[in-house]
Amino acid sequence: MKRTAFFISDGTGITAEALGQSLLAQFEYIDFEKITIPYIDSVEKARSVVERIDKAAAIDDGKPIIFDTIVNSDVRAEIRKSQGYMIDIFGTFLEPLEQELGSKSSYTVGKSHSITGKASYNRRIDAMNFALENDDGARTRYYSNADIILVGVSRSGKTPTCIYLALQYGIKAANYPLTEDDIVDQRLPEVLRKHRQKLFGLTIDPVRLQLIRNERKPNSKYASIKQCNYEVEEVELIYRRERIPFLNSTDYSVEEISTRLLMMTGIERRIS
Repeated sequence: MKRTAFFISDGTGITAEALGQSLLAQFEYIDFEKITIPYIDSVEKARSVVERIDKAAAIDDGKPIIFDTIVNSDVRAEIRKSQGYMIDIFGTFLEPLEQELGSKSSYTVGKSHSITGKASYNRRIDAMNFALENDDGARTRYYSNADIILVGVSRSGKTPTCIYLALQYGIKAANYPLTEDDIVDQRLPEVLRKHRQKLFGLTIDPVRLQLIRNERKPNSKYASIKQCNYEVEEVELIYRRERIPFLNSTDYSVEEISTRLLMMTGIERRIS
């Protein structure tokens, strides 16, 4: 069964996408074609969107699903004329909230992603710069400023996790690759021992690691299954001996890795 899902917004579309994707993920046996259409902020633009929705309706196995976060009631009304099934995210949630809070919503376009909190914005930018400057063990002298230091074999997901933690939560995350030299010594490098309480390990299935490494350095020792098995086994031994909390990243997205990491370490999310 094929259905089209539209994420429509008068802003970036991020909110419509996030909620819509979460809901559609529960219907794994339906093949959704997902289309995001941002900045629909006029009736004229809405009419062109209606045309796209109606074309999809003519060839799909059912009505297209529409997730919208449109503030303007005229624009919203225009899209409602389409042959899609419309889920008005703001209308669904804001009106009950207004009643409970006894206050009217501002109904401001882009409010959920606007840079209204200067301190929060600056914190995220600082954290992002920190993650980039302290990637892959590049500048270990700044580890005292880190909220967390990710360790693990090369290509286990350290860098994307650090960047996500910075951009999403303003968390200063550094990362350090455990190399074959560290494995031979069977001990943490001295620079990490000083910050042991900040360490968190990532591990990964060796077969998955081989696939990732082979894309970067095909047919190399670095990408061989023997080397991947060896590194993963030895690094996990270090984690256990040094009592470093760790997570297997194989089956998780960067969002899931970050969420589980924060839960395991007790670091609070900074989302204000």
